[in-house]
Amino acid sequence: MSKLLSSLKIRELQFRNRIFVSPMCQYSAKDGVPNDWHLVHLGSRAIGGAGLVITEATAVSPEGRISPADLGIWNDEQRDAFKRITDFIKSQDSVPGIQLAHAGRKASTKVPWAGEGMVPESEGGWKVIGPSPYKFSDSYPQPKEMTPADIKSVVQQWRDAARRSLEAGFQVAEIHMAHGYLLHQFLSPLSNKRTDEYGGSLENRMRFPLEVAQAVRDVWPNNLPVFVRISATDWTEGGWDLPQSIELAKELKKLGIDLIDSSTGGLVPNAKIPIAPGYQVKFAEEVRRQAGIMTGAIGLITDAAQAENVLVTEQADAVLMARELLRDPYFPLHAAKALGDDPQYPNQYLRAKPK
Repeated sequence: MSKLLSSLKIRELQFRNRIFVSPMCQYSAKDGVPNDWHLVHLGSRAIGGAGLVITEATAVSPEGRISPADLGIWNDEQRDAFKRITDFIKSQDSVPGIQLAHAGRKASTKVPWAGEGMVPESEGGWKVIGPSPYKFSDSYPQPKEMTPADIKSVVQQWRDAARRSLEAGFQVAEIHMAHGYLLHQFLSPLSNKRTDEYGGSLENRMRFPLEVAQAVRDVWPNNLPVFVRISATDWTEGGWDLPQSIELAKELKKLGIDLIDSSTGGLVPNAKIPIAPGYQVKFAEEVRRQAGIMTGAIGLITDAAQAENVLVTEQADAVLMARELLRDPYFPLHAAKALGDDPQYPNQYLRAKPK
């Protein structure tokens, strides 16, 4: 069997293969509640054979949403609506995961197809928060600098969201510390200009993200894994970078985090990113090697041979795929065929299995 299609065990949870569905915002919720779109979107990827299906960034509070149409898990109605989705994913021999997130200064913004920039309060937007009172860009909202009491409150929101996620049937929790959202904003010196215990030194900038990681890990059962998604670099001089990411990964490992989902960018609007096939894999490889923690690779991984090579060469332990799985929900089945494995079609689809 290929490495890509081989099983992976993390703690006591077994993944059928190492193809993980990356979180991808759908901008299709009302009041944070998942609906039929989310069931079909996430369920299709489970039917397609992915080992892990992770929800889009799911806000821990109403103010933590990227847009008014994002998912949330700050109340019991949202929790209960997720149950049929997690049940269905499990029924397809896949693992349901949830990415818990807070957008910080990048919150209260338009859905992508409606243009760029903020949604004003008069049109359903809200006041946003961040480590420091600096906008992401001119078209984004002005954030309020968080007080220590605000920080304590948001840590509790993450703790409560993790508890609800567990009650909703999720088996993996991923903490979103990437792409310029709240925890990444605290990590990067480009967005964190604080002079208290949450700003300045690397130790201080990591403090709040580590408090969140500890809160989620405390709630999550010992037999189930917790992941963290990071942006390993801001791609901007003076910003967050790979050496700091490695130090963060070491601290996260001490807290019991199991895997680093290694992405990049998103903190500043004009970063020059050298986009090319597999352009982020090297970051996953270095974090894995230097921090001694499992990693997931992501970023323009689009074919089976490429994904297999990432794993065979031990650059990562799993591959997270986003846009390719939007184009082809059945990529795992097609990858198995391409790599000479036996594709495991659902019984309902066996008549279409290639001979």
